[in-house]
Amino acid sequence: MRIQETEGVIKYRLHHEVTTAHSDWNIATINTWRTLLYQLQLIGQQTDRYMGYGYGNISQRFKGEQFIISGTQTGGLAELTEVHYCLVEKADINSNHLYSSGPCKPSSEALSHASVYQQDQTIQCVIHAHSPEIWHATKALKLAHTALDVTYGTPEMALAIGELFHSEALKQRALFTLLGHEDGVLAFGQSFPQAACTIITTLANAKTHAYNL
Repeated sequence: MRIQETEGVIKYRLHHEVTTAHSDWNIATINTWRTLLYQLQLIGQQTDRYMGYGYGNISQRFKGEQFIISGTQTGGLAELTEVHYCLVEKADINSNHLYSSGPCKPSSEALSHASVYQQDQTIQCVIHAHSPEIWHATKALKLAHTALDVTYGTPEMALAIGELFHSEALKQRALFTLLGHEDGVLAFGQSFPQAACTIITTLANAKTHAYNL
């Protein structure tokens, strides 16, 4: 499987108000885990991957279905600050509109994050990582996944995520791969340790499987 696409292109209709970072965001936890994921190269930017564009993003629930998310094309930064996050205030999946505010524009994957938060009020964080090992092991590890013809950042992807939640596919593991988005993996949970541990454990299983081939 290999998908040719350009990373970081915002495909939804964005309505963004440029503001300073909100004083009550409290990004300490999300930023700590984002840094760790960057060190593991699950979020990042490399000249030989995805045409040199940054990849991966992270979010945490704020209030209701609002969430804080890392900004578009921040993947290449080793350390983020409050100016690299924004607040998604509303997402209308069916009409492909997203409303946000903050110092930067939201990640191009924000619509997919919104879909996850809308499925279950107990979900507090979402991690969108890139891992070729996990992605290529989708079938071998029997991972839940969206279809090959569903591309990232679209209403179709958001709706496909909803379908996964309404099926039995996510009962065993709070993680799925995005077959229409090269190396794309999305994990979620009630906490960052939970979501990150799911990705790291799945990565170890994928590497073990590849070693045993």
